[in-house]
Amino acid sequence: MREDTTLTAPWRLGVQDWPRLLALAVVCLTWATPGAAQVEATSLTGRPLSRPAMSAAGRETAEAKYAEAVRAYRNTPNDPDSIIWLGRRTAYLGRFREAIDIYSKGIARHPTDARLYRHRGHRYLTVRKIDRAIADFSKAAELTSGKPDEVEPDGLPNARNIPVGTLQSNIRYHLGLGHYLKGHFDEAAKWFRRDVDAAVNPDMVVASSHWLYMALRRLGRTGEAEAVLAPISRDMPIIENGSYHRLLLFYKGELTAEQLAGSGAGDLEDVTVSYGLGNWNLYSGRISEARRILARILASDQWPAFGYLAAEAEVARAGR
Repeated sequence: MREDTTLTAPWRLGVQDWPRLLALAVVCLTWATPGAAQVEATSLTGRPLSRPAMSAAGRETAEAKYAEAVRAYRNTPNDPDSIIWLGRRTAYLGRFREAIDIYSKGIARHPTDARLYRHRGHRYLTVRKIDRAIADFSKAAELTSGKPDEVEPDGLPNARNIPVGTLQSNIRYHLGLGHYLKGHFDEAAKWFRRDVDAAVNPDMVVASSHWLYMALRRLGRTGEAEAVLAPISRDMPIIENGSYHRLLLFYKGELTAEQLAGSGAGDLEDVTVSYGLGNWNLYSGRISEARRILARILASDQWPAFGYLAAEAEVARAGR
């Protein structure tokens, strides 16, 4: 710590010094009082959103991975990969605003690295800065246009430890989601359709097909929506997007609402399923049931989940 604690006087620091300053800051922040509730965002309905609680085991694992990322960053502070992983590991601890700051400083040094915009955009979604997220994903799409795609490594690996997403698929997916949250269903459908067409595995197919179907239903384009369901089958070898797969089978009439796993909104999977079911009731004209389901989602503590965010956006738009 000696070199970090004997930095030049602040008025003499330059841009070249920010990597050491950032490394010092992120290390010091790990010494903050554990369990302290800190507001990370303001919901689309105006409610403060505190840093999510974590289990003791989950926090221990996340902090160990974070410490590895800090060490790697301190060794190679100018390397985009070091910056990206420091941002990802910071976000996995619920420190979303810090992660955004890390990515922003990375973009200042690497303004043409699409990955930094993709990850910052994701966390702008988390903290409800939807317009900024759309701008970041649009920039990332521009930077990757016409270039070969690449597999994106998982920060939280699935049960088979097989990454199912790519950089460009995640850019399209999150850009579509940003427009969906704004109620720009036509623009959302455009991006989700592109992602379905470019999908290279069943998990990518069902994830984007789910949002594409919902966007088309919200647009009243029922025939196009039904066509999205045609390739979906029970025997698709899904690795991690089981909730989206089951919802598509439900929309197709092959599962009942009772057969959808989970009836509450107590974990991420339940939030995903609950929003899909609530939205189905909404565009099917069952407004009171849709409102009941959306309210149940918002009573949960899973506010970083996309299903929660989508439910929140529905309630916020309805209240305008």
